[in-house]
Amino acid sequence: MVSVPDARSFGRGKLAAWFQRSEAARGYALMSPALIVLLIGIAVPLIILIAMSLWTRDGFGFDMTPTIANYQRAATEPIFGTLLTRSFMISGLATFITVLLCYPMAYYVAFHVHRNKMLWIVLMTLPFWTSYLLRVFAWRVILGYEGVINSAFLSAGWIEAPLEFLLYSQTAVVITLAHAWAAFAILPLYVSLEKIDKSLLEAATDLGDGPFTRFMRITLPLSMPGVIAASFLIFIPTTGDYITPALLGGPDGVMIGNLIQLQFGPVNNWPMGAALSIVLMAWIAALALVFLFITRKAKDHLA
Repeated sequence: MVSVPDARSFGRGKLAAWFQRSEAARGYALMSPALIVLLIGIAVPLIILIAMSLWTRDGFGFDMTPTIANYQRAATEPIFGTLLTRSFMISGLATFITVLLCYPMAYYVAFHVHRNKMLWIVLMTLPFWTSYLLRVFAWRVILGYEGVINSAFLSAGWIEAPLEFLLYSQTAVVITLAHAWAAFAILPLYVSLEKIDKSLLEAATDLGDGPFTRFMRITLPLSMPGVIAASFLIFIPTTGDYITPALLGGPDGVMIGNLIQLQFGPVNNWPMGAALSIVLMAWIAALALVFLFITRKAKDHLA
């Protein structure tokens, strides 16, 4: 008697064979736990935030009738636009300074350190093993009216009165952010520089290129992925930072993150805070796309 294979078993067999042949399917299967976590941890809160931004505050509760009143208020009231612009300026300046200062450090380790590179990386990131809040308070002590910098300048006779612009200003926020996020710039910059084929630099030297020309034609374009990654890793979180502006910024250093925290905190206007968060994310996404477009054009021009 000839046995007829079960259709379900036959289908499962074909599915298993396809799964074994398909590298993409195996990749998605390996990524599925992480994708589920990301879906739960990012997509679900984002959907809740978008829904909440369409509500309005009603006394001590919320009116869940959908409306765009919060977005209209965010677009019309000058305070929101002012803080948003200030946040982008402070974050952009901190990002530029951080990448500019960290690039030579990463370059030196990638091209001139031949032994114990991991030790150098650990030493460069050692200050960032401490709490972010402790580092902010440390800069508060350094930049204070009677802090380390003012005391040293007064002792040396370089100034007659303490420098008031160091603390509770945008300068203090930029300096602290640039230091606090430096480790997030060093690592991607080092990885991109380390991957550059050294034979390309040797060939450029043999063809008569000097150090500057070799850097502009080979090193910088090939390290642009690290520069872009470092810029994103710094610009995105620092734009919404509220701890550093709250402790060091003063009235002139308040950023949009402080206003969002205020809406979710003392003001208890969660819908408005959610709307401001969505507006901030939309602007960051738009600026990121513009930055990618500009850097790609610049990379093509350098190449």
